[in-house]
Amino acid sequence: MVTVAPADQRRLLQVQALDTRLDQLAHTRSTLPEAARAAELDALARTLRDDVVLLRTKVSDLDRELQRAENDVQAVRDRAARNKARLDSGQGSAKDLVGLQHEVESLARRQSVLEDTELEVMERREEQAGLLETTQARLDGVAAELATVAAARDARQAELDAERVEVEDDRKAAATGLPEAMVKVYERLRGRLGSGVAQLVEGGCDGCRMPMAPVEVGALLRRPADEMLRCPECERILVRPEGAGA
Repeated sequence: MVTVAPADQRRLLQVQALDTRLDQLAHTRSTLPEAARAAELDALARTLRDDVVLLRTKVSDLDRELQRAENDVQAVRDRAARNKARLDSGQGSAKDLVGLQHEVESLARRQSVLEDTELEVMERREEQAGLLETTQARLDGVAAELATVAAARDARQAELDAERVEVEDDRKAAATGLPEAMVKVYERLRGRLGSGVAQLVEGGCDGCRMPMAPVEVGALLRRPADEMLRCPECERILVRPEGAGA
């Protein structure tokens, strides 16, 4: 039989209340909606940043492709202009002038094809640039929301951490001097059941809430006041009402 002063038994209830509060604080901290939202936004921001990098690369590639297309068109225009100038001057043999005329016509067809290519590249570049602008704007919005949510998360976590330190100090003070044998039983039961001590009430144990016959409750109440009682159902330490016990 483990004997514990009635005051220490009641103090164990205070320890349990503080341990319960610590569990609540830990659960609240681990399930903060601000933290969940911040994680969601952070993942979205990473995806959008990757999209922005990819789109910038595409736009840059298309800029180079467009520059090449413009150069090709300009080269054909320049050559066609030179040939046209020679034709207009009438200098050269008839055969040469006929050849120049054919080349001018060929260059005109080539210029048309190259200009179509240039236009197609311009359209693709415009499309990708528009996507880049939209994606960058979305990223900026997500980053702004993330900063706000993260600040709220950090503030709430700091608040919970401050309360945890305070409760831990109170718990240490409440547990100081408690009999080691009782504390060992309490900690073992708390690890298994979530709570290691309960009050003995009229209906029985308020931990497991399994009903006890009045005669059983009465028998427990008549046990020596310094005897550490245990619930016959859940095995939690039972604390009598103040003043009860032989």
